[in-house]
Amino acid sequence: MTLQINQLLLLILFIILSGCDPVTENNKQVIEQDSQFEAIKITHSLGSSVINSIPKKVIALDMNEVDTLAQLHIPIAGMPKDFVPHFLANFEKDPDIQDLGAIVQPNIERVYALKPDLILISSLQANHYQALSKLAPTLYSEVNYMQSSDDQIKKIEEHILSVGKIFNKQARANQVIDKLEAKIQSTRTKIENRSETAMIILHNNGALRFFGPQSRYGFIYSALGMKSASPSVEAGSHGQPISHEFIYKYDPDIIYVIDRTAVMEGKSTISYQDLENPLLRKTKAWKNNHIHVVDPEAWYVTGASYSALMIMMTDILVGYDLD
Repeated sequence: MTLQINQLLLLILFIILSGCDPVTENNKQVIEQDSQFEAIKITHSLGSSVINSIPKKVIALDMNEVDTLAQLHIPIAGMPKDFVPHFLANFEKDPDIQDLGAIVQPNIERVYALKPDLILISSLQANHYQALSKLAPTLYSEVNYMQSSDDQIKKIEEHILSVGKIFNKQARANQVIDKLEAKIQSTRTKIENRSETAMIILHNNGALRFFGPQSRYGFIYSALGMKSASPSVEAGSHGQPISHEFIYKYDPDIIYVIDRTAVMEGKSTISYQDLENPLLRKTKAWKNNHIHVVDPEAWYVTGASYSALMIMMTDILVGYDLD
């Protein structure tokens, strides 16, 4: 009888111990990594973020941030899924990634429910910074959507390095930056000495806006060497309202068209023929077939990440017949 009781007690003990997580080699490696992790403090214009260990549950509230995590091979726990560019479509369809609402107005309740240990935001979510930073370290990307300059790319690269450092992925971050820099230098070399002038124009249900050297796309002129057809210096995230007379007056050699309507209303991108106008037909850009409708998701939805910049530079080169 005593033997049977002892056997029963041993069986119960075995069951209890079996329910405990064993210290496997993988778990041991994670424990060692966290124990060796030195706290990182990243200062930005909204404050500072202190990361004390490698984050396990990360959310990104801006598509540029989603792309940065994707490039560094970092899993994403949650993101807005209202406007997801085609090059990030696999994240939109992933059921394991929580939908956090809209880019401009994320669902804060869903963010809280997810209990992240790192949050990545841009200026589009800056008004939520105080609330989010109380929940978890919140890293703010310093990209300027109002008036960019040649340091825009530097800011993007520094941000990639910061995220890489947090996750001990500095080597991967440097690989991404090296590829980006190679494309930047190649693009600049090809166009900086060209004589053609260009305009970047936003199309929105027939209305047109111009983005010059002082706009959100200013870095294209300053960092890549593209020459603006217009001396206008009006700044703004949505560009300067213009007419066809404005385009005709400055007569650009190349026109790049960003179709906002296609993005916001889920329509097909506007065609070359749809842009036809008597004054536009008189421009050098029209006559030489140098009006190019660019990738609106790369330019408008993102515009400040590795994938977006690579696509934008390819679009730019097409305008010079250098694709």
